[in-house]
Amino acid sequence: MYREGDGVELNYRKAIEWYRKAAEQGYARAEYGLGWMYRKGQGVEQDYKKAVEWYRKAAEQGHAEAQYSLGLMYFLGDGMEQDYKKAAEWYRKAAEQGYARAEYNLGGMYFSGQGVKQDYEKAVGWYRKAAEQGYARAQFNLGTMYREGDGVELNYRKAMEWYRKAAEQGYARAEYGLGWMYRKGQGVEQDYRKAVEWFRRAAE
Repeated sequence: MYREGDGVELNYRKAIEWYRKAAEQGYARAEYGLGWMYRKGQGVEQDYKKAVEWYRKAAEQGHAEAQYSLGLMYFLGDGMEQDYKKAAEWYRKAAEQGYARAEYNLGGMYFSGQGVKQDYEKAVGWYRKAAEQGYARAQFNLGTMYREGDGVELNYRKAMEWYRKAAEQGYARAEYGLGWMYRKGQGVEQDYRKAVEWFRRAAE
């Protein structure tokens, strides 16, 4: 409540105090909360190492967001040495709990071959899991896999379907993608007016 300013005046320092009291009792959500505050520098001086320390405590208790966040810290090399393999390991733990952002990031690692052996089919599988939860970035990437025929049979109609789902959430890259498909007549009848409409949304 203090962190969000709900029912009280927003106060990051008080948020930290209460998170710490709970975290010191081993409460995973509070450990994750403390990690978040240290990573963002809210109520404390920004400190990636302390963020990692608190994320790890929560992650080891199975907290999916903390596992994802720890994976991200390994991926970026924030507060520790960059390690794509460990990033993939922590993303997987969160992804196996159905955490969409981790599913998406793990898909990206299989697509690029960072920390894991490159595998477009596995990339598609993880993108699909996140996309089916409504995660716009994953919907766009899945659409692109169908458009390019990477890991799946090339299918412009399915590419359009996934682009549209992401575009309807206001994701600019998908709006642009839809415009491109209308301009080229891929998966739909060529329609320059609709292409302009979607390009304009992304442009704005």
